[in-house]
Amino acid sequence: MAVSSGARLSESGAEGGEAYAGQCEQLEGIGKRAADKFDPAAPPPFKIADIRAAIPPHCWVKDPLRSLSYVAWDLIAVAALLAAAAYLDSWIFWPIYWAAQGTMFWALFVLGHDCGHGSFSDSTTLNNVVGHILHSSILVPYHGWRISHRTHHQNHGHVEKDESWVPLPENVYKQLDFSTKFLRYKIPFPMFAYPLYLWYRSPGKSGSHFNPDSSLFKPNERDLVITSTICWAAMVASLLYASTIVGPTMLFKLYGVPYLIFVVWLDTVTYLHHHGYDKKLPWYRSKEWSYLRGGLTTVDQDYGIFNKIHHDIGTHVIHHLFPQIPHYHLVEATREAKRVLGNYYREPRKSGPVPFHLIPTLLKSLSRDHYVSDNGDIVYYQTDAQLFSSKEI
Repeated sequence: MAVSSGARLSESGAEGGEAYAGQCEQLEGIGKRAADKFDPAAPPPFKIADIRAAIPPHCWVKDPLRSLSYVAWDLIAVAALLAAAAYLDSWIFWPIYWAAQGTMFWALFVLGHDCGHGSFSDSTTLNNVVGHILHSSILVPYHGWRISHRTHHQNHGHVEKDESWVPLPENVYKQLDFSTKFLRYKIPFPMFAYPLYLWYRSPGKSGSHFNPDSSLFKPNERDLVITSTICWAAMVASLLYASTIVGPTMLFKLYGVPYLIFVVWLDTVTYLHHHGYDKKLPWYRSKEWSYLRGGLTTVDQDYGIFNKIHHDIGTHVIHHLFPQIPHYHLVEATREAKRVLGNYYREPRKSGPVPFHLIPTLLKSLSRDHYVSDNGDIVYYQTDAQLFSSKEI
């Protein structure tokens, strides 16, 4: 009798487990259908204050000592790699050095980026001093870039007013010559665009990050831009002097190649912040744009082992909405904010140790995301089917 009762209980448990599994599958199916029907351009049912309230208070606290510890660690890594490469001077080690040092240059940029946002510390002086040291060392004009990047955050997702990897209106796109289109959309050339952007900005925009009289800047920012340009020039002079000591070839191996790797990192990551999602995301104009709607068009990406090396810069949605949050709190802040964001947050595809999965994502986006319509306040990227056709090449 006991055996019979146990059997019945076992059968009942199995049936209950099957029923639970079936309910889970049903709920997953409902969730998937809801996500498929979700319109990312629809005005969100929450306000930015709701997202802010969901983020724990300690995530807003800036710890200058902790921030400086990241700087110290990165500079030690850069110095150690430099010393090892100079000592070994081996073609077995050079490729390892270039990849590692270029990645560390990118990590330095991210910390300088935090200084520019004021998420490094509450001290403007400390932010500016550290930001100048870090950015000048990798040939970035700190204030010039900081100010234009502020414009990018203030206008993210706006077709005309955004600053970084902004989509080209169709009329501007059609005026580009073939060489410009080739450099902008044909791999690997777009991934080396950053130095040109600093000097000339993007197609359809004018100005320079080095020119204090550029339209990028307000009159009261002129002295700041001059200061950063002088720091940049001092770094260039230091590199030229170093070349007279170690020779141009050695300097290129020690600094030039890592700099190019850094540029590839910067252009790739910043491009994928705003492109590469499976479904096309909206860009806005006029009354349809708002700070919240524009920020929700940004995309998080998973970079595997590099997430912590480059200070969680791939955790980008919450950073765009609240750039004052320190990078070491972004993962937690995002986890809590997702409760409010719902489908407006797009989970990044999980990466392996090395984010090889992002290569086809990048290639696909560059092959299809070419321009947006001249008309309409909510627009999506369109594809130039004739770009790089056999006739043009």
